[in-house]
Amino acid sequence: YISDSAVSTSTQVPDEFDRNVPRICGVCGDKATGFHFNAMTCEGCKGFFRRSMKRKASFTCPFNGSCTITKDNRRHCQACRLKRCLDIGMMKEFILTDEEVQRKKELIQRRKDEEAQREAQKPRLSEEQRSIIDTLVDAHHKTYDDSYSDFSRFRPPVREGPVTRSASRAASLHSLSDASSDSFSHSPESGDRKMNLSSLLMMYQEQGLSSSPDSKEDEGTSLSMLPHLADLVSYSIQKVIGFAKTIPGFRELTAEDQIALLKSSAIEVIMLRSNQSFSLEDMSWSCGGPEFKYCVNDVTKAGHSLELLEPLVKFQVGLKKLNLHEEEHVLLMAICLLSPDRPGVQDHERVEALQDRISEVLQAYICAHHPGGRLLYAKMIQKLADLRSLNEEHSKQYRSLSFQPEHSMQLTPLVLEVFGGQVT
Repeated sequence: YISDSAVSTSTQVPDEFDRNVPRICGVCGDKATGFHFNAMTCEGCKGFFRRSMKRKASFTCPFNGSCTITKDNRRHCQACRLKRCLDIGMMKEFILTDEEVQRKKELIQRRKDEEAQREAQKPRLSEEQRSIIDTLVDAHHKTYDDSYSDFSRFRPPVREGPVTRSASRAASLHSLSDASSDSFSHSPESGDRKMNLSSLLMMYQEQGLSSSPDSKEDEGTSLSMLPHLADLVSYSIQKVIGFAKTIPGFRELTAEDQIALLKSSAIEVIMLRSNQSFSLEDMSWSCGGPEFKYCVNDVTKAGHSLELLEPLVKFQVGLKKLNLHEEEHVLLMAICLLSPDRPGVQDHERVEALQDRISEVLQAYICAHHPGGRLLYAKMIQKLADLRSLNEEHSKQYRSLSFQPEHSMQLTPLVLEVFGGQVT
């Protein structure tokens, strides 16, 4: 039983030639370098055996034919050294001919060359493309504060109030998988993360960056979340503008085209940005503390209906599941901003050329850095088409809201400027 147990155990122990265990030459006891001609030997005994076999050497022991071979005396008796080689299992059949050695060397070299060629053919970003990506990632970091510390400066969120039909539907939607609003105006994704076109407009017109509305607080309004979300969206617009100004070539466009691009794309970029704070676990946008965690129900209390919020949540879920790299995320925002078919854009060709350049960078990045992303680019472009539909519904709901003075007075000048009086 002991014997059986020992055998059973031995089959589970690591290979006796584990790299951490010293290897000893079976001929002379020197440090071995691996298996040579079917036995574990050092380089010296490997070479001795090969030479002896090739020369068909015949050695005679000057002593009694039983010399002990060691590292120090292995050259004293070639006969006993060769005998020891054969005793431990070294075989001349394992020795390659000169032609075979040459073929082996050539094969090894060919494999090295092929590997080097494969490496050289791997998709790589040019220095210019890498520079564009670095610029956009840096701009995003500067315009998207993932600590959401500025949210406390907005008019506070108020979630109480009568339960509307839309709100009750939103609650059931949320329990399934819909989620908070990142809808255009008050995306739960913090203002910072929302790229704001208004901000760009504001900077152009030297209105300053502070867009918090005068505190005209109407506690009686049924849209209790409107003041807070209006501030959040206004803040986000500023950030989108800051991001847009860093896109290579954007500032060289005419002021009119910059404004047209920002006005039309602001809400879409805000929706894209908000995906960073969107959670698939509970379908909400988490922007810091509990009071800044937004669900669909919160957005209904700012005047938006599920005709916008349901497709918005579906969009957020689909975008989140693409698992985009940060580089891909910022490139998609830039492509969204540089759409030549926006209303009011004059120099279509120039805007299209800028968009094409960013699109090429995105495709090159996916090819080089996103394994298995063969269809990813097409899926990302489809998301831009989805955003157009969301933008249209948002505009419809915003117009309805803005026609009611008691609600429009809660909006900030920047929101009114960017979403009101759309360029046509």
